[in-house]
Amino acid sequence: MGEELDDLERRAADGDPSALTALAKHALVGRAGARSAEDGYRLLATAAEAGDAEADAMIAVLVGIDAQSDADWDRAFEYLGRAAARGLPSARAQLAVFCPDRSLAAASAAPSPPPAIWRQMKDKIDVAEVTRIPRAKIIRQQPYIAVVEGFASAAECAWMIGRAQPHLGRARIFDRQGSGASYAASRTNSAMQFDLLKTDLVLIVLQARIAAAADLAVRCLEETNILHYAVGQEFSQHYDFFTPGTPEFRHEMAVCGQRVATLLVYLNDDFAGGEISFESIGWRYRGGVGDALLFRNVLPSGEPDLETLHAGLPPTSGEKWLLSQWIRAHPPRREGALPANV
Repeated sequence: MGEELDDLERRAADGDPSALTALAKHALVGRAGARSAEDGYRLLATAAEAGDAEADAMIAVLVGIDAQSDADWDRAFEYLGRAAARGLPSARAQLAVFCPDRSLAAASAAPSPPPAIWRQMKDKIDVAEVTRIPRAKIIRQQPYIAVVEGFASAAECAWMIGRAQPHLGRARIFDRQGSGASYAASRTNSAMQFDLLKTDLVLIVLQARIAAAADLAVRCLEETNILHYAVGQEFSQHYDFFTPGTPEFRHEMAVCGQRVATLLVYLNDDFAGGEISFESIGWRYRGGVGDALLFRNVLPSGEPDLETLHAGLPPTSGEKWLLSQWIRAHPPRREGALPANV
């Protein structure tokens, strides 16, 4: 890593846009020596002005993380559109996910699309509609369970599956011995976790909807997971909350807060079985493409809700894909975390 950083520093000093972007990404996640996250933002801005499309796409993500208004979201999409115009394939594909004009989106996939098409697609995007949350149907007040039909579009679901598919690994659980995540016989499915550098604007939009649905800040969200279940794979009965007072969880809760809520999005429906089961209350749920399930893991008092014991049942045919989002009580406070003014 040391030699790689030295090389990036030399190339960045010479104004190499791709080196500026690579060095910025290392800085954003605390892997660029003495360089800070603020250095990362400045490097990205310099790279973007020098014409680097990847820098534009990364800035779109950073703007989206803190978006508080339609104007902020429009700025994020402006950067994504510029990345697309500069030829970044992933930016072009993301514009197609969001563009409501499907004929325009289809035309953008041609071998040589017209140069003006990226601006046309960006201008078609209604940011208020993109960030809108469908009305939730409350199933129970205690434990609190709600269903949000049509939470994500079919295009967004397909995008998330495609992003995760090449990076799946055996899913893990939080280690009760306090040593991090570990494998367990109770969880046999596979997963991909999205850190900042893997995140794109499609996921940022979904995270904004998730935070709004849970009535908590985006920074309360853990890193998003995409889950894959083949036939027979499951996550047997478990709680998502951390048990208060348990020594191995005390530090985790102090730094990152309790897991107060969980939101799951069904990304496909071409499988049998695969329900989410709350056996203690006798209720199961199986969503269609884009349908979400939100449940709160704690009571209004903040105490764990023992009736949230649940399981991810195995599909009996086909493959099940889910987006899984754990939500904390407060934004994580940890070394290398992004500052509040990103």
